Amino acid sequence: MDSSDALMARFLALHPRTIDLSLGRIESLLTRLNHPERRLPPVIHVAGTNGKGSTIAFMRAILEAGGLAAHVYTSPHLVRFHERIRMGGIGGGSFVPEERLAEAFARCEAANAGDPITVFEITTAAALLLFSESPADVLLLEVGLGGRVDATNVIAEPACAVVTPIGRDHAEYLGDTLESVATEKAGIFKRGCPAVIAAQDYAEADAVLCRHAERVGAVPIIVGNQDFSVHEESGRFVYQDETELFDLPRPKLAGRHQLVNAGTAIAALRAAGFGDLGTSAYEAGLRNVDWPGRLQRLTRGRLADLMPKDSELWLDGGHNADGGRILAAAMADLSERSNVPLVLVVGLLGTKDAEGFLKNFVGLARVLVAVPIPGQLAARPADEVAQIADSVGIATRVARGTEAALLSLSDIAFEQPPRVLICGSLYLAGAVLEANGTLPA
Repeated sequence: MDSSDALMARFLALHPRTIDLSLGRIESLLTRLNHPERRLPPVIHVAGTNGKGSTIAFMRAILEAGGLAAHVYTSPHLVRFHERIRMGGIGGGSFVPEERLAEAFARCEAANAGDPITVFEITTAAALLLFSESPADVLLLEVGLGGRVDATNVIAEPACAVVTPIGRDHAEYLGDTLESVATEKAGIFKRGCPAVIAAQDYAEADAVLCRHAERVGAVPIIVGNQDFSVHEESGRFVYQDETELFDLPRPKLAGRHQLVNAGTAIAALRAAGFGDLGTSAYEAGLRNVDWPGRLQRLTRGRLADLMPKDSELWLDGGHNADGGRILAAAMADLSERSNVPLVLVVGLLGTKDAEGFLKNFVGLARVLVAVPIPGQLAARPADEVAQIADSVGIATRVARGTEAALLSLSDIAFEQPPRVLICGSLYLAGAVLEANGTLPA
């Protein structure tokens, strides 16, 4: 049998000449596969601009702590495609094995019979096929792009549909206003199915989401800061809704924004019918949650070993303006606890708002080292990233790669060992994890 990589290469040749976002191609393929999307465990469908993956990670950790098996579909991957498809199992799932992935790809290729289809559409069909043929208690399904016409939006009756915080991203597909982005994300709401809307950063997005949920008849509509709330108190995480109050440990994932994601995860689980897991499952889930490449502290590995003594190395795939704001706030929080120089190592794609991302760190970062993103033709040249950083007021350097950037820190006379944040792209985050020898598991 051909490898999954070989099959993926063939899928690229099937890509339509123009991208017309629609559900027609995947619906046709799923029909030929005998509708695996109708033979799934209860589905919690998650859209949003920021926090989708973290919210799913919290839900998975809580469900598994409660003794349930959760299939998980996320994108993009950091190092290997297999990370996108986690097969559920009691006591914790695992990434899909190569043999099963290659077999599912081959079946989808045969059923598609050479028709035009995007890589995301055909691989999503393969994931649904795998999930339909393996038992689990729930499927946590992340939207790839937007929601309304995303390939994952073939689920007729999700147990719950969730929208995490919305910002501006992928304007070429979703529009350049918050209202247009929110309208696309709200497309996952279904009549009679619970809709959970995370506390939003923008009132315009919140209004569109609530209005659309009401229009399609999503029941109930559960809104952050209205129907449930979260806050930190004495180092603890407090979640409260109309019927319950949970006093829980602070989430393992770093950053204030993870309080919102954790609260959204709990609200979604309760709305989807998993509210009887018990406080111990919530406690264990928050303590054990893992989501690589998102404010991840790297304390071991080849790159971590290059760091100056007593310094810190952090990694995050944040890449849009709101992601930059969230990251900067997290770094400011760390600075309040331990005020040391902050160094940014940044690689960015040419499609992203580099200025909008970088300006969040003005006055916070001591220096920025711009690097290329390995293997990405769409990446901005490091010199261009440095120029943009310099234009917004951040001192800059350029390095030929992440390893060279870390080694160059020894040339700078810091008064204290620095805190280094590698960020700007999930592709860069994946390359760093691979180079460091700490692959997602």
